[in-house]
Amino acid sequence: MKKILVAALIMVLTMGAVKAQNNFRGIVKYKLTSTGTVDVQIPEEQSTIEVKVYDNKLMTGQTQQNGMKVAQAIDLSQAIGYLAANGIELESYDGDGKLLVRGETTKEEMDSLYLEDKEPGHFYYENVEGTKDIFGFTAKKLIMHRYDETGTDNPVECWYTTEIGPEYCLLFGNTKGFPLIFTQQGSEGRAITYTCIEIIKGKVKEAEMLLPAGYKDVNDEEFAKIMQEFNDAASLLE
Repeated sequence: MKKILVAALIMVLTMGAVKAQNNFRGIVKYKLTSTGTVDVQIPEEQSTIEVKVYDNKLMTGQTQQNGMKVAQAIDLSQAIGYLAANGIELESYDGDGKLLVRGETTKEEMDSLYLEDKEPGHFYYENVEGTKDIFGFTAKKLIMHRYDETGTDNPVECWYTTEIGPEYCLLFGNTKGFPLIFTQQGSEGRAITYTCIEIIKGKVKEAEMLLPAGYKDVNDEEFAKIMQEFNDAASLLE
């Protein structure tokens, strides 16, 4: 069942790998703007992001996609240290807070996002006719049909290219192809639109696509348990 994406970033992980659609290597830069009916305050220092691309590998911040595998390095060490300084410890987790979160899905689940689904609270993608040039790359039109809890469709126009990156982009959007203009839907009318503002060819080395060392692998369930313990502990500070 496909629920509306609430988080600003979708961290989905898959088994297996897909071959690169092309050999593009470079950097794609985006401007983030609030485009929903409810304004989202985006700090100036966070209003632009960049995605590094090396064949079928993508990297933004501490999140890496390699084919259809995604991993995110999360550092909770300072927060855990702050809790400890206030005499609060997590119930069962006793690590240093440096986590490499991994999970998995299937190609079939990704493809299911393109099957018509008009249930309230769901969404699906529809490829439609239309192309345009975005910084020298052919962008194709995509409509995200998003149904609110009353069953009303709130379609959003997106643009993607198959000339950059792997077959699927899992860092945000979960689209076939690499999104160049994409709107991330949130709750209660909130939305953030990623608009490509620059594409730089080259200047990316494979070594730049590596995640930091010293992080412990955890899966989605393990991470969820740790975060529940962390939130329970943090509530004691209130």
